[in-house]
Amino acid sequence: MEFRHLELLREFADRGSVTAVAEATYRTPSAVSQQLKTAQREAGMALVEPHGRGLRLTEAGRLLAAGGSDVAAALARVEARWDAFRGEPAGVVRIASLPSAATFLMPPVLAALAGSGIEVAVSDYDVAEAEYADLTADNDIVVAHSLTSARPAGTRSEAVVPLAREPLDVAMSSAHPLAARGHVTADEAAGCAWIGVPAGYPFDTVLQSVSAVTGAELDVRQRIRDNRLIEALVAESSLVAILPRFTTPSGGGLVLRELRGVPSLRHVCAVMRPDRAERLAVRRVVAALRAAGAAAEERGVPERRC
Repeated sequence: MEFRHLELLREFADRGSVTAVAEATYRTPSAVSQQLKTAQREAGMALVEPHGRGLRLTEAGRLLAAGGSDVAAALARVEARWDAFRGEPAGVVRIASLPSAATFLMPPVLAALAGSGIEVAVSDYDVAEAEYADLTADNDIVVAHSLTSARPAGTRSEAVVPLAREPLDVAMSSAHPLAARGHVTADEAAGCAWIGVPAGYPFDTVLQSVSAVTGAELDVRQRIRDNRLIEALVAESSLVAILPRFTTPSGGGLVLRELRGVPSLRHVCAVMRPDRAERLAVRRVVAALRAAGAAAEERGVPERRC
């Protein structure tokens, strides 16, 4: 079995359709289909089968796709050793990150890598937790988060490296009755009117936990993705919201209060294809991300109590 065919099957496993593979690999759909047929002839058995309007991998196809990932990782390890032998790593490392984590991670990472041979290209994505794994197909590192595990949902075969553990607090106007308290209990939170996030986004897990612990149906007035918009709305209203502690600004009428009685901590991590995780340049960037995450945890919380 030729490696190019294993690589093609791995791409099909990651992307799920002939059209998606063609777009990602700059080929036509007919060329991809022809190469799949060639791979099947070489293997002597069916590697894909009809499924709905498209195709899916057979059990044999999934086995070879996994083998393609193993071979790619082995080649990447050799390339990493070669890069180390020649000197400092170089090249472009593509990062896809949720914006709220990139805010405290990326400035120190870019500063640490300035003047090196590594060029970091950052894109921001605000998607549901289970969708971050899909971004590894087109990026070297995906910075994702989860409230339930250090391994985000959907990251079954990807390499995952923890970067930081960040508390999530209840954000409110400084004029809110609960702002005079040092913390907010689950029962107090259940009695508030909320700005939430869309279902499937990690922060929504906190509201679900409050509802489960108290037995109350929460009053969620809005569901918004953008943290900056949420901050502005909360500061000028009686609504409250869950926001990350490291990057939510104090002042301007906005305060944060610790939520007690339910889990309210998110795991921020780097998610990568196993082969890309072996690249020396990628490993250097991950090391810089870990250092930035550790520094954010060590700084702790700026004084926000009124």
